[in-house]
Amino acid sequence: MTAQFQIPDESTKNYGVLLNKKDDLQVVEIPMPTPAAGEVQVQVKATGICGSDIHLWKYGEIGIFPVTQPQLLGHESAGIVTALGEGVTSLRVGDRVAIEAGIPCSKCSQCMAGRYHLCPTVVFKSTPPYDGLLAKYCTHPARWLHKIPDNVSFEQGALLEPLSVAISAIERCGVTFGRSLLITGAGPIGLIVLAVAKATGVSPIIITDVQPSRLEYAKQMGADYTYQVDPKKPDYEAAKEISDLVGGEGTEFTLECTGIESSFRTAIMATRDAGVCCLVGVGKNDQSLPVNNFAMREVDIKGLFRYHHTYPRAVALMASGKLNIDHLITHKYDIMDALKAFNTAADYSTGAIKVQITN
Repeated sequence: MTAQFQIPDESTKNYGVLLNKKDDLQVVEIPMPTPAAGEVQVQVKATGICGSDIHLWKYGEIGIFPVTQPQLLGHESAGIVTALGEGVTSLRVGDRVAIEAGIPCSKCSQCMAGRYHLCPTVVFKSTPPYDGLLAKYCTHPARWLHKIPDNVSFEQGALLEPLSVAISAIERCGVTFGRSLLITGAGPIGLIVLAVAKATGVSPIIITDVQPSRLEYAKQMGADYTYQVDPKKPDYEAAKEISDLVGGEGTEFTLECTGIESSFRTAIMATRDAGVCCLVGVGKNDQSLPVNNFAMREVDIKGLFRYHHTYPRAVALMASGKLNIDHLITHKYDIMDALKAFNTAADYSTGAIKVQITN
């Protein structure tokens, strides 16, 4: 695959997708970045819109991170190296790369223990107050760029970030071959978790959602059971009906991929005694949970925060052809049409699953 790219010169203009504040998103001209020592300049070729980007735009916050100043959005990106900073020897101009968006300090106790995603001073692109990757050109430390082979497209390279979340979720909850799994939420992360679980040999798999179209999509991807959520139904009733799909005991493992309180409650109650329920989705900071239900049944509750050491495996898995998630990319827009892209991603009626912005 021959990559088409442009080495910028004095006449090259750079544009980015800037969130000024809640509900105020614009495509603006921004300075051309110059790589510092240890960094490279990247022409960003594809960037996926994440649910967190939509949440920042619509609500002005994501989890415990409020928008405090204007910032670029986007953290699911791949591109091509266009310039090298001082001391960079691991990459060269023209290399095709996926961008791992987190930049840890590599010195603290969490980093030294290998949990660099929990570094207290990590700079994660697009998480307030840091600029994201939705620009024509950006800079990034060479250490956190991963070469992608010619048979992996830039669009696939941009999928490596949510794929990393899915890989990390499967490992965090501990579900393995032949074990039962409930996935609550058939959004992009839930569907990619489904794909990874299928590739791992997890079975049976139940997936829930409020939208019949998403459940039909999940069924086509190989979900063993689907369950349509009725928001008016009590969570304990929903949990019983979900549990009955696998004989009444519930699933051994559950991955909650919505962050919605009612879904998390249902997920806990639908998890088998002595099972594991892991929260993947990001919702309200404070939620009401059925504490006695999980405590007296010894259900382990875990949290997930991003990922670590997943990119090399995600690249290899994508390159092998054994995991096909390309079909999740339902819409593509040029960066100059980024506002249309965000409106499409935020509107359920469009049928969008993963919207990408290309350059």
